[in-house]
Amino acid sequence: MASHIFRVGLTGGIASGKSTVAERLAHNGIPVLDADKVVHDLYLPGAPGAVAVAGEFGAGLLDRSGAVDRSRLAERVFSDPQSLARLNARIHPLVLDAQQRWFDARERAGDALAVVEATLLVETGGRERYDYIIAVSAPEAVRLERAVRRSGEFHREGLRRRIAAQMRDAEREKAADVVVETYGTKDELLVRVDGLAARLTELSQRANGPA
Repeated sequence: MASHIFRVGLTGGIASGKSTVAERLAHNGIPVLDADKVVHDLYLPGAPGAVAVAGEFGAGLLDRSGAVDRSRLAERVFSDPQSLARLNARIHPLVLDAQQRWFDARERAGDALAVVEATLLVETGGRERYDYIIAVSAPEAVRLERAVRRSGEFHREGLRRRIAAQMRDAEREKAADVVVETYGTKDELLVRVDGLAARLTELSQRANGPA
């Protein structure tokens, strides 16, 4: 039986702690792709995402270099569900294509297991694309305070709107195979993620075992 790379989706809302989980999985030797980095590259001058944003909302959302001004874009879409839906319809197919090409490359490299870290994973049909889904969770108040510490008190209301615009944790958790809660100590979280990494390795080996 031909081997098949075991595809894992890692998701969670803003400041849920999913980047810490992703970093620890990578520390355990598991390849991890950050979907936000994919979007960053798509929004560079002349890249397909920048072209799509300008086509959908006008060149006013690009900066002088021709890259997407992500702050202005966020102001536009996170207060307007219709604009957010329009953006997602243009950008998500590009992101999914980039993820597929990355998985293909990892499979060619001989990896048995790889993880994509993405906020909008369940909402974009991730249950059908992944063998296993991890949902990272923390109370909304905890997430907001973490986000404010990163971005500054000035951004509190905008962050609140962004959190409100995202899928609720309970909905993600329904679609997930495992939920990782991140509101304990960091050391406790890292121990749990190390265990999860071992579990994922075991599952990938089992998936590619003898027929």
